[in-house]
Amino acid sequence: MTDLHPFIAGLPKAELHVHHVGSASPRIVAELASRHPDSKVPTDPEALAEYFTFTDFAHFIEVYLSVVDLVRTPEDVRLLTFEVARDMARQNIRYAELTITPYSSTRRGIDEKAFMEAIEDARKAAEAELGVVLRWCFDIPGEAGLEAAAETARLAVDLHPEGLVSFGLGGPEIGVPRPQFKPYFDRARAAGLHSVPHAGETTGPETIWDAIRELGAVRIGHGTSSTQDPELLAYVAEHRIALEVCPTSNIATRAVTDLDRHPVKEMVAAGVLVTINSDDPPMFGSDLNNEYAVAARLLDLDERGLAQLAKNAVEASFLDAAGKAKLNAEIDAYTAEWLAR
Repeated sequence: MTDLHPFIAGLPKAELHVHHVGSASPRIVAELASRHPDSKVPTDPEALAEYFTFTDFAHFIEVYLSVVDLVRTPEDVRLLTFEVARDMARQNIRYAELTITPYSSTRRGIDEKAFMEAIEDARKAAEAELGVVLRWCFDIPGEAGLEAAAETARLAVDLHPEGLVSFGLGGPEIGVPRPQFKPYFDRARAAGLHSVPHAGETTGPETIWDAIRELGAVRIGHGTSSTQDPELLAYVAEHRIALEVCPTSNIATRAVTDLDRHPVKEMVAAGVLVTINSDDPPMFGSDLNNEYAVAARLLDLDERGLAQLAKNAVEASFLDAAGKAKLNAEIDAYTAEWLAR
């Protein structure tokens, strides 16, 4: 078999499902932890690798929140955001919609306007210095309930930083029904934000139906259980509701038991617009390049197939038409040059 890793490494890519704090690499986490020595998060990168080994989804959330607690000042926010973009640039990620949970920071005492200024300053610097275009998805931490939903909607609508394009819902799904968040999604959508909730990662297809019917979802985070309902699968395929698939994440959180049993093959066979993403890459010992390699194996893709996967993400993104055309042209040119060699 052809080794596709070199092709993937140079392939211009977009990423649509990747979390702000969850993208903090061991070097970033170690730097943040050294700033806040009262934290239980290790500062040694090797110890961090062990710390990021999860027993189940609940344990993942516990560890994730301990890293969230390291982001305590606007300077921490700015550092995290810019350094995440630096790691993306190394992978030839040209465009990313970074999922940010502002409630986690503002309720810890970071001034909301200072928070917005920090992410916007990092966004502009990332584009100017690294060539990485960042956009924001503000998401509700579902485990924090309706108070968090109301606050996230307020921050999104009233402060509405320039890079904000979408509104999401993360955290545990079990015991956190989607319909209760409808008023907050209605408010965000009325303000021009796209609805992109997590759904069907650790629960059944009904959660995905709720996300579509109640929250107006135009993309679904994960959507792993969609293949359990042929009617749902046909619906998301027909309406081009993209699924943000994160293979390694699904294994790490035990949402899927085995990579070879991952439902992505059934999604693609049904004509669904599938995008490949890394979710919380350092926490899962992965990155977007690795996820493309995993997808290539699971879907039996060659270079052209991987290029199409990259273009799926461009299609499903909230880039403007000119931005999409530019990135698609870059993908095509890179692929043509590679194959010509």
